[in-house]
Amino acid sequence: MEEEKQKDRWDKVGVLLQSGGGLLTAVTVAVLGFIGSNYLKDREIADTASRERMQANEANIRIYTELMSRREESESALRKDMFVSMIQTFLKPGSGSLDEKVLNLELLSYNFHESLNLKPLFVYIDRQVRASHGPTRNEYIDRMHRVATEITRKQMLVLEGAGAKFDRVIDLDSLKHSPGGVSLEEGTLTLDGITRRFTIVVPEADLAKQELRFRLEITTPTDTSGSFASNSAEFWSGFFDFPMIDNTRLDHDQRCALVLNAFEDNSADITLVYFPGSYASLKEKPYYQEVVQNLMKTNAALVGGQSPK
Repeated sequence: MEEEKQKDRWDKVGVLLQSGGGLLTAVTVAVLGFIGSNYLKDREIADTASRERMQANEANIRIYTELMSRREESESALRKDMFVSMIQTFLKPGSGSLDEKVLNLELLSYNFHESLNLKPLFVYIDRQVRASHGPTRNEYIDRMHRVATEITRKQMLVLEGAGAKFDRVIDLDSLKHSPGGVSLEEGTLTLDGITRRFTIVVPEADLAKQELRFRLEITTPTDTSGSFASNSAEFWSGFFDFPMIDNTRLDHDQRCALVLNAFEDNSADITLVYFPGSYASLKEKPYYQEVVQNLMKTNAALVGGQSPK
């Protein structure tokens, strides 16, 4: 009898556990279903908000692009009218006083110095100013020198930030007694992993025009065996030669320029700046071969999983 009672007790416990287990399973399924439903609902709300933000950003970008495009169009039209009006002062025979020409040269220089080679215009107006004998002659010379110096300073700030440079001082007294010219200390600069050695020789100077004749040689190592490639150039340079326009083209879409900073009775101060070709003037477009090479490098780097340099 005792055994039967104990068996009945365990049977009851088993029945209770079976019914409780089914209830627990049902509760668990209900809770999981509620949590899953809330998660999917929250995910849908988050996705909707993200899509709305993306659409709002795209709309803002589209509006901003349209506004900038219209602004650039209006500025281009204004600059075109301004350019035509000023250039007519120099092209029409007998038009414009000397004061008007110097003023228009200043306006052209400050607004178009990155896209126009203004040296011929500077030389032309400088010749007219020096041939004049009015009381404002020296004032015009100072104004032209001041605007040329300011344009060079603005361009050098940009080029120095993107490239590398070194300065040299030329002893003009030594140059007078050196028929073969004066050799300056060599300089070595590195840009985008390319190291070049720059050798500068100054054969002569024009004291009246404040110009120097340079013989520039650029040496570039090609591999670790000691072989190298060499470029050379010879040219005159003065205060009216601006580095973004008047520069020497190098391989790998790079440039270098010599800038005259000061010209005194006994010495001259120069700077050599070495910079990427993308910072040259707007008229200095890279060769198609250079563009293709750069695109091939970029594609090869992206295929290899590396960031293009």
